[in-house]
Amino acid sequence: MIETERLRLRSWRDEDREAYADIMVDPEVGKWLGGPLTRDQAYERVVRFRASLEATGLGRLAIERKSDGRLIGHCGLAKTPDTKPLPIGIEIGWALAQDAWGAGYAAEAAHAVIADGFVRHDLPEILAFTGSTNLRSQAVMQRVGMVRAADQDFDHPALLADHPLRRHIVYVARQT
Repeated sequence: MIETERLRLRSWRDEDREAYADIMVDPEVGKWLGGPLTRDQAYERVVRFRASLEATGLGRLAIERKSDGRLIGHCGLAKTPDTKPLPIGIEIGWALAQDAWGAGYAAEAAHAVIADGFVRHDLPEILAFTGSTNLRSQAVMQRVGMVRAADQDFDHPALLADHPLRRHIVYVARQT
């Protein structure tokens, strides 16, 4: 578990399934992730996230707001798939409930996860990528000290050629 001033980043519990599904079926959340998930897809993600954390110590953590104990999203590290043209390495990713946007939670969680990755996992660098039109995620990347790695930008193979998120831009944080 990782704690920040306002958040707990923790492993997944069975009771997180419904709250997580509520977040991931939201069309506004899905708009920035290639489309909303179905409830069953969200449930399966919780299973995969938990299994990854248990097996490797890396994975997406549940983000719980301390003030009310509410699950507001996920943030964590994962190995990128060995699928060209995605960059190879450890990637940080996050998603938050729409009503949690704009409060600084994504940057707070990402900053803590990056620090944990450098200290506990001794990672030399951590990648982040998002659609070129996702200015909110790019702003989070910049706020947590990541820098552009334009030479690693790519067209996401899971998205159609005319999808507005197809072109992905890459940021990197390096351990100092």
